[in-house]
Amino acid sequence: MHLEIQPLSGRPVGTQPVEMVERKGLGHPDTICDILAENLSRHLCRFYQEHFGLVLHHNVDKGLLFGGSSRPAFGGGEVLEPMEVYLVGRATMSHRGTAVPVEELAVETTRQWFRENFHALDPERHLRIHCLLRPGSQELTELYLRQAATGIALANDTSCGVGYAPLDTLETMVLAVEQYLNRPEVHRQFPVFGQDIKIMGLRTGDNIELTVACAFIDRYLHDIADYLRHKEKLAELVVQYSAEICRLPVVVFVNTGDNPDAGSLYLTVTGTSGEAGDDGEVGRGNRANGLITPYRPMNMEAVAGKNPVTHVGKIYNLAAGQMAERLVSEIEEVQEAYCFLVSQIGKPVRDPRSVEVRLRLQDESLLSELGPVVNDIAEATLADTQGLWQRVVEGTVSVC
Repeated sequence: MHLEIQPLSGRPVGTQPVEMVERKGLGHPDTICDILAENLSRHLCRFYQEHFGLVLHHNVDKGLLFGGSSRPAFGGGEVLEPMEVYLVGRATMSHRGTAVPVEELAVETTRQWFRENFHALDPERHLRIHCLLRPGSQELTELYLRQAATGIALANDTSCGVGYAPLDTLETMVLAVEQYLNRPEVHRQFPVFGQDIKIMGLRTGDNIELTVACAFIDRYLHDIADYLRHKEKLAELVVQYSAEICRLPVVVFVNTGDNPDAGSLYLTVTGTSGEAGDDGEVGRGNRANGLITPYRPMNMEAVAGKNPVTHVGKIYNLAAGQMAERLVSEIEEVQEAYCFLVSQIGKPVRDPRSVEVRLRLQDESLLSELGPVVNDIAEATLADTQGLWQRVVEGTVSVC
């Protein structure tokens, strides 16, 4: 492993004059696509392990949500045309004479996820599911199977991964607020709130603005006045919850595109804009840490749906984030860490072509002194890629 250690210079993002952070929530069409692709990958991994003793080649990271058509109305509207989900990619369809029920896994895991996460969407009526998976190329499949003989996972792409730690105040708040609003207990108390919740955070100096887009569900509202009351309640909940996270003043805006005088409101039948107003695609939303952070290092890889064993476009983004977290938590002198990994196709996943670590230290003269421990943490993180992909398959590591 070739490791470069550099100082992280300039003002920390959280202290710069302006910062913007976005999170597309659980029910946003792009996030739905990410989650469905990742769910399918995890279920394929489990099937492969249970029946063949190893995870076989697959990449199901090309999903699309084609939005439907609806007619929302106070007291309850109707879905006119269902949303259509296309799960697209490559997978091992059979092995050792045993067929893999790829289409059945794709359809049932998709419907089950909607049943578990949406309280106003019926996956039987509001959804059409298309499974467009084919076998992978012979070259990549054979490359993948080499690990069975050697025990060493080989990168199936030349790609890079990036990660940083820790999250700053605005990043922490944007992530936490969306996750709070999409808690099951919040939906039980306020079923009018749909799952399609997007948060845009803007910090100017020490002042924070959170713009919340929330798809309200029509059947739980009587009229415009009722809608406006619930908008105020949502803003109140966000302000109260934000106060638990930080002491900076927070101003909350909700559904700023509304025009009540014209009767134009963010009203849905199912709780997601995918029913009529928006489409979705894997990789267009949150990065591997659950956020969109233009002031931080990011790459354009669609992490969700890639196989977690050999696809470095996935494993390196996750490993880089975990490496940064370990550097910050285990080395007292490190205040902030950025990590960059790059692979070469066919080379061992645990041995990147290059690793660069940038560290923010109160005393930069300590940089060379910390080299050995930084190297140990980097090597230990990469040696744990097998444990990391197993945690991904278990669902304990999130990718969106």
